[in-house]
Amino acid sequence: MAYVAVDADDRLEEGPEGLEFKSFLGTDARAEQRTQSGASNLDRGYLTDHTTHKGSSGFWTVDYYQPYFDVDTSTVLKRCYTTLLPTSPSYLTILTPSADLYGPFWIPTTLILALFLSSSLAASISSYLSDPGAAYEYDFGLLSLAATIVYIYTFAVPVLLWLALRYFGVGEWGVAEALGVWGYSLFVWIPVSILCVIPISILRWVLVGLAFCLSGYFLVANVYPILAMADAKATRLLIIVVGVLHAVLALTFKVLFFSYYVVHDIGPGADPIRRFI
Repeated sequence: MAYVAVDADDRLEEGPEGLEFKSFLGTDARAEQRTQSGASNLDRGYLTDHTTHKGSSGFWTVDYYQPYFDVDTSTVLKRCYTTLLPTSPSYLTILTPSADLYGPFWIPTTLILALFLSSSLAASISSYLSDPGAAYEYDFGLLSLAATIVYIYTFAVPVLLWLALRYFGVGEWGVAEALGVWGYSLFVWIPVSILCVIPISILRWVLVGLAFCLSGYFLVANVYPILAMADAKATRLLIIVVGVLHAVLALTFKVLFFSYYVVHDIGPGADPIRRFI
């Protein structure tokens, strides 16, 4: 067996730092390669591109709705209190640059809980004032009733209006924008429902009227410009339907959740006098 001595090359001792890899592809080819690589990464879910996911996914998939929930808490809170300020510069543009469904989902959900809790508390106070020794039983049917009323009004009404606008050729308004306007318009009812626990009848009527005016004006101010885009002038009459439905909602809240009374006996054997509070 023979051994051969080989001289070491100094360039090999420099380590990996001395090596340099060069591409023999042209600039256009490298750009195309990066584009294909990025597309493959998007397919694997490594990158986040709202436009790609929204366009490639069907409306029945979670990825389609993900961009509408990609919003921070500060933006949602700002949009909420802006609905209470008709003089705010962003009153008509709260959904810009893009609409979200996070607020329009949690606002009515919170309102449902607020309606049930406040009405239950008001009813228990009325029961105690009527008969301090009587036991009060909570009516959990109000919770399902509140959920049915609020969710139908929040989601069914704007979707039907959007379909009607599509029928009349108005395509500038998306269903997400319609749901956003209706969802944020209900924010004022959350503090009002809490304040309506106060057992003063006139105050409850004033609070319901104030909430009706603020939320109704927000709806009209944001919906009427969209209706005015239609070629048919009769389309603008839909704003009357919106106002009537909103008035029905306000009266429904007042009658079902904000009307409780105290029963006072004025004498032995006399019929009680009911006083609404």
